[in-house]
Amino acid sequence: MTSASTGEPTPTLRGERTSAPASASAGEPTPAPAATPAPASTSGSSLTPAPAPASAAASGVRARAAVPAGGPLLLGVRHHGPGSARGVRAALDAAEPAVVLIEGPTEADALVSLAADPAMLPPVALLAHAVDDPGRAAFWPMAAFSPEWVALRWALDRGAAVRFIDLPAAHTLAASDPTWDDGDDGPDGEEGVSRSGPPVDPVAELAAAAGYEDAERWWEDAVELRGGQDPTAPFEALAEAMGALREAYGHGGHPRDLVREAHMRIRLRAARKEFGDDAVAVVCGAWHVPALTRKTTVTADRALLKGLPKVRTETTWVPWTHRRLARRSGYGAGIASPGWYAHLFAAPDRPVERWMTRVAGLLRAEDHPVSPAHVIEAVRLAEGLAALRGRPRPGLDETTDAVRAVLCEGSDVPLDLVRDRLVVGDVLGEVPAGAPAVPLQRDLDRRQRTLRLKPEAAERDLDLDLRKDTDGERSRLLHRLRLLGVGWGEPATGRSGTGTFREGWRLRWEPELHVRVAEAGVWGTTVEAAATARARSRATGAKALADITALAEQCLLAGLGDVLPVVVRALADRAALDTDVSHLAQALPALARALRYGDVRGTRTTALAEVAAGLAERICVGLPPACAGLDPDAAAAMRERIDEVHRSLALLSGADGLADRWAGVLHRLADRDRIPGVLRGRAARLLLDEGRIAVDEAAVLMSRALSPGTPPADAAAWIDGFAGGASGGGLLLVHDERLLGLVDAWLTGVPADAFTDVLPLLRRTFAAYEPGVRRTLGELVARGPGAGGPGHALPGVPGFAAGPDPDRADAVLPLLHLVLGTEVLV
Repeated sequence: MTSASTGEPTPTLRGERTSAPASASAGEPTPAPAATPAPASTSGSSLTPAPAPASAAASGVRARAAVPAGGPLLLGVRHHGPGSARGVRAALDAAEPAVVLIEGPTEADALVSLAADPAMLPPVALLAHAVDDPGRAAFWPMAAFSPEWVALRWALDRGAAVRFIDLPAAHTLAASDPTWDDGDDGPDGEEGVSRSGPPVDPVAELAAAAGYEDAERWWEDAVELRGGQDPTAPFEALAEAMGALREAYGHGGHPRDLVREAHMRIRLRAARKEFGDDAVAVVCGAWHVPALTRKTTVTADRALLKGLPKVRTETTWVPWTHRRLARRSGYGAGIASPGWYAHLFAAPDRPVERWMTRVAGLLRAEDHPVSPAHVIEAVRLAEGLAALRGRPRPGLDETTDAVRAVLCEGSDVPLDLVRDRLVVGDVLGEVPAGAPAVPLQRDLDRRQRTLRLKPEAAERDLDLDLRKDTDGERSRLLHRLRLLGVGWGEPATGRSGTGTFREGWRLRWEPELHVRVAEAGVWGTTVEAAATARARSRATGAKALADITALAEQCLLAGLGDVLPVVVRALADRAALDTDVSHLAQALPALARALRYGDVRGTRTTALAEVAAGLAERICVGLPPACAGLDPDAAAAMRERIDEVHRSLALLSGADGLADRWAGVLHRLADRDRIPGVLRGRAARLLLDEGRIAVDEAAVLMSRALSPGTPPADAAAWIDGFAGGASGGGLLLVHDERLLGLVDAWLTGVPADAFTDVLPLLRRTFAAYEPGVRRTLGELVARGPGAGGPGHALPGVPGFAAGPDPDRADAVLPLLHLVLGTEVLV
């Protein structure tokens, strides 16, 4: 159940990689997506006894019968399977072994005692990472219903010894070849291994043999939903089935399993020698059970392990989430419904009734009308569906169908909420404060407690008032983490205004962030020190001017005043060498925002303001010649730069004469014929909005741009620059019919052969308007000349009739009387 952070396919049932068919985790802990290529483990078999009544699963034999009499108790399980977990607990209660061997990296032996701490709440995961490269990491997740966790807690509660027997993470993380496949048949001539096609999925194979198309459905019928039987019975069936599959498929496309299993056998021999054959129990992926009973020599097993690459690693416990246990998260040994499995494992009785009650509680909390009668009817329907489908008890399919039909009244909208919140869930585990951690992680934990920012698996919004000390510290912490690449929070677009005291965030803690924190630990032992060092390194290594200005903004937001002089020097040096006006224009907005944010947070930004003013001056000088002769694509990009500079200069309004100089630049752009039409139109619009030209002057510029001698494509581009986008151009045309009349007159005069060429641009321009604006423009044009349409403004407010229409006004009276509860006077 290794969860590799390397991007390599992750193991499923029997340790196969994520690339294997999505079904299960019956074997080894498989890599959940994280950071480096940790070998996928193959023990996560989702296999279980075939559901056919004649199968060994239904025979009721004891688990110990899976191995020779007097040998160790081998319990082949499916990772994260509540049925397997219940069976493991029952088998251990009956056998009472002196030592429990669990599939997992051997380095975890030193962390076993932490699992007994009351502060340890699953789901959790073992995290191993390379000391010299924390990005190379692997996770071994465990939930409350994972057989490995149940075995671990059973041993700690009973005073039994615990050993982890899988290949050490030191080898796993050092593997240079993720497949470990040298093209041979395998150790000791193991044959029958398919080298092509997808890896073998044991659960899918057994389900197909039992006549099931859905492997998960077969697993539920064969294991999870069986009641009134010996819970240990499936173990022998699993061992027998796995033996047959291993005979047919060998390592099933995962040669690494052969090395891992050799290490497991060595650890098993050592435990048998220390505690005795009858005192040893093994909990591992069912796929590995045949390999553990295979007769091999110690010499042969050691030969397989000889010469394996090795790196120095550190291992700890970290919180995990149900959402990350879900297969859809990319976890190779994941399951489809961790929340449902947790419920099946925890419910003492009547699981369907208790589940429907939870669903009803969730829906009622979201203001959906659900009554006790709905719950009763949903339970009856689920039980009826199970009987019709020949299932031992209602499974997730039956309960989901019943919830949709009864509690959700046939709608998938509330059903999606149930799937997200309950079937998958947002449960986040906890680990004790004494768990090993890098110093940066400990400082982050301390800051989280001090600022009352508890990590949560569910996404939530956080609104901050920067005038408050606590909120200001929260903002700085989140910005520092972003600078370090720890994306716990993202600024919520639209929830905070530029230059205001409000700031909005959207927070969600993901388990992989522990790896990001470990990686960032190379920069320092505290969040502030690490962020400062990281910012200094980025400032000296940045190549693009926009990157440095963005970094300056981040430093101000993060409250890293000590590093600002370094950033400013790098910014000044880069700006002095960069002569591309578009680069300068792209860099200025971040600087202007940084200055405004500095004002809000009380940060001194004098040096930054000088650099920003210098950039603005150079833009004013170089922009007109840079805009001449641009093709349409370059002109569209420059239009965005001009808009950004215009907004930025509004934030830098304190600079002496800067606004006047910028207005002069816009005048030159609007008057020059060599400037593309979209830029001339945009400059005219900005001048009009700022009151630098009157409406009459704007009309003159428009009439000149739309004159018969202007090519239609250039005229359409001018209209797009003047009235296009989300800048309120449509409202301008609605309220000034002279401008609308000019556009209308030009449009009706476009030659037929040129109309199709300008139509896409015009559609894009007018499609950006609000529906109400488009409707009003259509009504104005439809009235035509002399009726208040384009080119014929009537007395009164532009865009409206000269007087009210009594008939239209009276039409609203019946509705008004109905709202007010008054009688209509006839």
